[in-house]
Amino acid sequence: MKRFYLWGVLLALLAPFALVAGPAVTGEVERQAINVTAIIMFLVFVAGTLGITYWAAKRTRSAKDFYTAGGGITGFQNGLAIAGDFMSAASFLGISGLVFASGYDGLIYSIGFLVGWPVIMFLIAEQIRNLGKFTFADVSSYRFGQTQIRTMAAISSLVVVAFYLIAQMVGAGKLIQLLFGLDYWMAVVAVGALMMVYVIFGGMTATTWVQIIKAVLLLAGATFMAGVALSTFGFSPEEMFRQAVETHPKALAIMSPGSLVTDPVNAISLGLALMFGTAGLPHILMRFFTVPDAKEARKSVFYATGFIGYFYILTFIIGFAAIVLLAQHPEFFKPEALAADGSVIKDQLVKGINGGTNMVAIRLAEAVGGNLFLGFISAVAFATILAVVAGLTLAGASAISHDLYASVIARGRSNETTEIRISKIATFGLGLLAIMLGIAFESQNVAFMVGLAFAIAASANFPVLITSIFWGKMTTNGALAGGVIGLISAVVLTILSKAVWGDVLGHVDADGKSVGLIALNNPAIISMPLAFFFIWIVSLLDHSEQAKRERHAFEAQRIRCETGIGAEGAVDH
Repeated sequence: MKRFYLWGVLLALLAPFALVAGPAVTGEVERQAINVTAIIMFLVFVAGTLGITYWAAKRTRSAKDFYTAGGGITGFQNGLAIAGDFMSAASFLGISGLVFASGYDGLIYSIGFLVGWPVIMFLIAEQIRNLGKFTFADVSSYRFGQTQIRTMAAISSLVVVAFYLIAQMVGAGKLIQLLFGLDYWMAVVAVGALMMVYVIFGGMTATTWVQIIKAVLLLAGATFMAGVALSTFGFSPEEMFRQAVETHPKALAIMSPGSLVTDPVNAISLGLALMFGTAGLPHILMRFFTVPDAKEARKSVFYATGFIGYFYILTFIIGFAAIVLLAQHPEFFKPEALAADGSVIKDQLVKGINGGTNMVAIRLAEAVGGNLFLGFISAVAFATILAVVAGLTLAGASAISHDLYASVIARGRSNETTEIRISKIATFGLGLLAIMLGIAFESQNVAFMVGLAFAIAASANFPVLITSIFWGKMTTNGALAGGVIGLISAVVLTILSKAVWGDVLGHVDADGKSVGLIALNNPAIISMPLAFFFIWIVSLLDHSEQAKRERHAFEAQRIRCETGIGAEGAVDH
């Protein structure tokens, strides 16, 4: 019966494509002929990943299987899966688009994303694996009040997941809109529905193997694209940069900082968010529970850092090469971006590209490899987004089912069957939320939206996680105060920024330009220190008996961190 149900869902998902796909589309993506080659490759990939899901569904029998693939993933496999999880729409579509639009400044996201990994490798990977079971809340609440800390950790995880999901759904919607000729909202609904199938049926096993396969394909495709693009410049980066400066409307400004992040405070704030937010992302931290021990957890980070670093070099080449090569393809631009002779108007290079800057990498694939390579890259880009969305949704669902339901509401008295059922219901709810957010934030650059998710993770999750592991004087009240203040301040400052208050909510000044109530677009420089300060001051002022017991329990936690041997975490005080 399960087999017929799964294939029934597959047919239901593919039906909209057969019924609605056509040459006419509306909105930002202009009318274009349907690329049959790309669609066939895309559908083959979708069918293959659903086959993996069906295989994983038969192997998923317990909560450990559903949340952590039974802890049987090797360090190398997990490193590839982490890279697959991390090389998201923001990395592939967003960063290449930012480099195309702003040049050098687009690298701030690449560098920021990458430098967070040494923090994870040397400070927390081993401790997380030794202390936790399914989620990072297991670690944060190890010696503290379970109800308070797990509730806070679950809420902050869900907020981070929501912001991160926005970026992935926007990227996926634009991609499917471009490829199939669907309206944007239809594309987002189709992506959300397919993601629900992966997580509900396959759990972490399906998610892991989709991420591994997708990482290999993405690295191979990006390598080919960057290599062919660079070959047009005689494999000379200097020649590529020279032609890019001549072609781009910002000219020499693309080779220096300041065209994207215009002031040092915003630059530092963004850097803090990207660096420390990596160590607070729930879907990344969750991956350390899929390996058998702490040694494999460290290996995971080592391999992931290498793969991710190499990939960011490729996105840099792709972004700069696209400046020159796409300008030679007027068919990729809107009619109003073209001169009378059919060439691309220089000032319209960035604004006039069909589908927006998020589609630069997809357009370059078509320019250097034709329809066949476009189909491959489109399928891989979709897999990139889908794998990340599945991982995010699984992290959000586990926060609801494991942290909130099983540990807080049921107080450890629930059975695995009920917990998995709650997780699947939560997956469905998160899928609907992802669809609505994806539609609402259609116009935002996906890398920027991920930056906001990182700021919240750096402010709400990272301070609580790192201090709970390394500071013996920390207490439940301190963790609660710091986490709540970090979360609220990051969210409020984000909403008041120009990016949300102006660009999304539509507030403008007298000249019609978007405005924010604060100058900061990235809140981490304020919200992250606030979180650490309140953790420190409230913990030091806490002289309760509960606080004394928690400080006394730190030694046992330290031993378990180092050896993986010791008592399980605390229960409610």
